[in-house]
Amino acid sequence: MSNRKKKGRDISGILIVDKPLHLSSNQVVQRVKRLFAAKKTGHTGSLDPLATGVLPICLGHGTKVSQYLLASDKSYQFCMRLGETTTTGDSEGDVLLQRDVPALTEQTIDSILHQFCGEVSQVPPMYSALKHQGQRLYALARAGKKVDRPARKVTIKSLELLAQEANSLTLQVVCTKGTYVRTLAEDIGEALGCGAHVTMLRRTHAGPFELSQSVTLEQLEALKGNESELDGLLLRLDVALLDYPVLECNEQQKNDLCMGRKVMIERLEKHSLMRLNDQQGNVFGLGKWSAEGCLAPVRIFA
Repeated sequence: MSNRKKKGRDISGILIVDKPLHLSSNQVVQRVKRLFAAKKTGHTGSLDPLATGVLPICLGHGTKVSQYLLASDKSYQFCMRLGETTTTGDSEGDVLLQRDVPALTEQTIDSILHQFCGEVSQVPPMYSALKHQGQRLYALARAGKKVDRPARKVTIKSLELLAQEANSLTLQVVCTKGTYVRTLAEDIGEALGCGAHVTMLRRTHAGPFELSQSVTLEQLEALKGNESELDGLLLRLDVALLDYPVLECNEQQKNDLCMGRKVMIERLEKHSLMRLNDQQGNVFGLGKWSAEGCLAPVRIFA
């Protein structure tokens, strides 16, 4: 086993990047890693190369909260071209079928959109990062293969028409994790009777994070080598955990929890997950009620 230490700085936090067009999420992560000279980085749910917008990137201990961000709701604005379906469900694919676009009133569109609100069943697209027998679906698709994909339940919390043109609609959606907007656009297109594909996709929210908090890669590149200014852009880990109740721990309780030991706490409420803060108000982990008056560590960040 290699004893080599990872190169880079021990720096932790969350950075909200406005992902640019045509770059993969992983390419953005690697550029951020180099700019911050960070030991460890990761994202909280990938965006397609065609997509732009909110991409939370976790550095250092921030990678330990990424799973909780992955589970949060997302919102998107997207434009769908009517009358054309493509191999990928977006404008990067080849056109499969062209159909006439019927005359659509706003009332008709709103009625169709209403049908997609609530819990819906989606079949993940072949051009996705999901795995089938160890292989990415998009790799199989590029090889000309098609496999059965089990449908998944997702929830569309709101779906709103923002603009309508002759052959396109611009919509805004708020949805749960695992929702494929390309699949949603294709399904709406079929319900409208003409088919559709996505031509623009922009994530405006991811959990507690929104576009107004984001920085561009150009802004980051302009700060290259300026560690203090770059570090000043990082958000604290607890901003990803605002939905969880806070429990303040004294120094002894913190030490025990960090060592993996349960601690007794009087009048402990039976929350399935709690944000653990030290006496200075810094989050150091997540814990849960496990027995009468007993707190067990779930995830330690410090």
